[in-house]
Amino acid sequence: MTLERNVFLNILIVMSMLVFSATATASSAAEVLDRIVAVVNEDIILLSELRQRMVPFAQRIRQQGFTEDQERQMLFKLREDLLNRLVDEKLTDQEIERNDIRVDEAAIDNTIERIKAANYFTDEDLRDFLQKEQMTMEQYREKIREQVLRTRLVNYRVKSKIVITDDEILAYYDSHPELYGGKIRYHLRNILMRVPEFSTDAEKAGIHERMQQLRSRIEAGESFADLARTDSQSPAAADGGDIGEFDEETLSPQIRAAIEGLKPGRTTGVLDTDQGFQLFYVEAISRTEGKPLESVRAEIHQKLFAEVVDQKFISWLEDLRNGSHIKIIN
Repeated sequence: MTLERNVFLNILIVMSMLVFSATATASSAAEVLDRIVAVVNEDIILLSELRQRMVPFAQRIRQQGFTEDQERQMLFKLREDLLNRLVDEKLTDQEIERNDIRVDEAAIDNTIERIKAANYFTDEDLRDFLQKEQMTMEQYREKIREQVLRTRLVNYRVKSKIVITDDEILAYYDSHPELYGGKIRYHLRNILMRVPEFSTDAEKAGIHERMQQLRSRIEAGESFADLARTDSQSPAAADGGDIGEFDEETLSPQIRAAIEGLKPGRTTGVLDTDQGFQLFYVEAISRTEGKPLESVRAEIHQKLFAEVVDQKFISWLEDLRNGSHIKIIN
């Protein structure tokens, strides 16, 4: 810590103590109304700022019905998190000033209009909202100004330095076939034997054994469709058990797991399902056409950009903290 900063910090703390001493003397309750809770370079954060920021969150915590100990722990964590957020805001505000970033009234107006449109707010709705939040329009505009300034700072210090390459886009596309590749479709047949509601274990075992025998006959070369017509209790029995085509994700996890890896012409083992014991036969497998890379290039670019922005912003903020003088005063 430099000598100048050390002196500056001591002056701030002494002034704070003098003010609070006078306040405490004047108050019959001897209650400290305000004090410094953090020093961020040449700026300070007051207890009143922290308390004001905590109010809406603390109210929600107190309404959740936690035990006294749980509530105390959560409020302590909330205080810590919000104080850190206030420190970050002070740091970014200092960077805004250092880089001479400005915002005009038109930009604030445009931002407010976008917020209204996104929330389907009329002017009257916005006024009602601000009244509930106990905030004037001037205070709201100032908060919007701060948000726009911080966004521009991030654009200047972080986003402008990010480049997403074509190779990165292609790698993401290739590694996410579940998003962009074609869907697998199965053409299936089934054989169903229902299990009466009040069947004994022995009766149920007998039905299962009959299904195993059918499967053995199919594996030996008999036609699945023919056996479905003669032995199945499925509504599709007359059609040789043909139950149609299904996208992979529409099948139940049980059936999907049973047919996964099977080639056309193969049969699953006997499945114990809600309808009864079933066999499934894979008639055919096809794949629907996927999304071409060019049709999703912009979408992938946006996803990758957002991920990198988050990473770079955290790293930039850590560097900013490490290069700053920050003191938390409990």
